[in-house]
Amino acid sequence: MPDLNVAIFLLLGSFVLLLILRTPITFSLGVSAIITAFYLKIPLMALVQQMVKGIQSFSLMAIPFFILAGEIMGEGGISRRLIEFSNVLIGRVRGGLAQVNILASMFFGGISGSAVADTSSIGAILIPMMKKNGYDTDYSVGVTVTSACQGVIIPPSHNMIIYSLAAGGVSVGKLFLGGFVPGVILGVALMIISYIIAVKRNYSRGEKIPFKQALKISKDAILGIMTAVIIIGGVLSGIFTATESAAIACVYAFIITFFVYREIPLSRMNTILYNSLKTLALVLSLIATANAFGWLLAYLKVPTLATNALLSLSQNKYLLLLMINVMLLLLGCIMDMAPLILITTPILLPVVTALGMHPVHFGVMLILNLAIGLCTPPVGSALFVGCAIGDISIEKITKSMLPFYLTMVAVLLLVTFVPDVVMFVPTLLMGK
Repeated sequence: MPDLNVAIFLLLGSFVLLLILRTPITFSLGVSAIITAFYLKIPLMALVQQMVKGIQSFSLMAIPFFILAGEIMGEGGISRRLIEFSNVLIGRVRGGLAQVNILASMFFGGISGSAVADTSSIGAILIPMMKKNGYDTDYSVGVTVTSACQGVIIPPSHNMIIYSLAAGGVSVGKLFLGGFVPGVILGVALMIISYIIAVKRNYSRGEKIPFKQALKISKDAILGIMTAVIIIGGVLSGIFTATESAAIACVYAFIITFFVYREIPLSRMNTILYNSLKTLALVLSLIATANAFGWLLAYLKVPTLATNALLSLSQNKYLLLLMINVMLLLLGCIMDMAPLILITTPILLPVVTALGMHPVHFGVMLILNLAIGLCTPPVGSALFVGCAIGDISIEKITKSMLPFYLTMVAVLLLVTFVPDVVMFVPTLLMGK
């Protein structure tokens, strides 16, 4: 008779060992699940069935459409238009380009839902522009990378769909609405700290833009922003599901990019589809292996053991939530967001629901927490992209990013301990 404690050690130990050996996360999840299944004498076909089951979800069909819409708008010049629009709105304050950077990320995040896409698109334009205008490289990259993390919070976000799947079908509409206020608060908080640093370093103000030019810029940018409006509005109104809204947004993005903006030829669509398929292959293979891994976690009753272990440490709700946040912040430093959502949700959701936390509240807290991991070393993907664009080492930038990290953690604590920050809008518009 196999020992369940040994099986848990095999599952988690082999997974950690493979990560240390720098094995891709998808293979780490799959191999550790296979090793444990052999020990438990579970037929491998059962694991394969769980992998297939993991990606046979209608809600997952929204993810390829989100990815495709983001790719189309990113290639078609929307990032430049959003930067110009943000400059019209807020570019004249002290350190105006930093404020433009954050506001543009807020808009672009609502279209792409990806911090890395945001850093790549916005950063490729604004980091060189900021350096040219006398901003320090560490400041330029720090603002870009941290503000890009709004993209995974502000709806629509495919990470919220992944969480919905991992949590057993939490309302995607409520998750979208729940992320809106925290995303805006994060943006405003980053604007405040950026302004303080800009004043301290005496950065310049932006130039005034003539009214007619500002009007034209606004019109062009709003056409792009409507992509996010279609998705969110369709879901909230009940006219479309999340998948249908994402599909319609793809059609809209295609028309705006190729027949209104017309900055790229139609032949460029081949590259867009190729890039989208590469991203989709990574996401779906990860979801498939994570589902097999999660099934074994449930089979071995790891979520129940984790719940009992955490509750035995303390009955204080706030202390437990603080401990969970610290653990997630540490995990975010060494693993990417999507696998962490898939692995930690089945384990931690029973714990927080036992504490009285709503699954939507936990989902937003979890995603915001892991978003911080995207801009922290050693494996922060957004941080890597920002450093590559700014031509600066991670070692040099980490110290200067401390004020931004502290600001993000402060917002995280607000979201964690004040449920209404997340739940007010979903409850108001969609009920309990």
